[in-house]
Amino acid sequence: MKTRKDLFIVLAGLLLLSGCASFGRDFRLEAVKSLQNGKTTKLEVLNAFSTPNRTGFEDGDEVWTYEYSKYTLAKIYTKDLIIRFNKENVVKSYSYSNNFPEAR
Repeated sequence: MKTRKDLFIVLAGLLLLSGCASFGRDFRLEAVKSLQNGKTTKLEVLNAFSTPNRTGFEDGDEVWTYEYSKYTLAKIYTKDLIIRFNKENVVKSYSYSNNFPEAR
């Protein structure tokens, strides 16, 4: 009986390892392209991307970070969006990076 249980555990582990995992909430490039410095509000960002993965401050400005990662056996793919807001809660600047195959 113990041998079957051990075999089941090993098989379940192999199934988990053979698949892929992800972290964060995926977001579309079209939504990133819609961001406009000096125009897009914090509420509009929330509506487009939901709650950020991390928040913080840089030089007194609020900064929101969105991350999405997909892990496969062959590669790790990531998307990162960092948005900096001015004192009026409007996008001051943003940075986007992506190494997914369709981004090339």
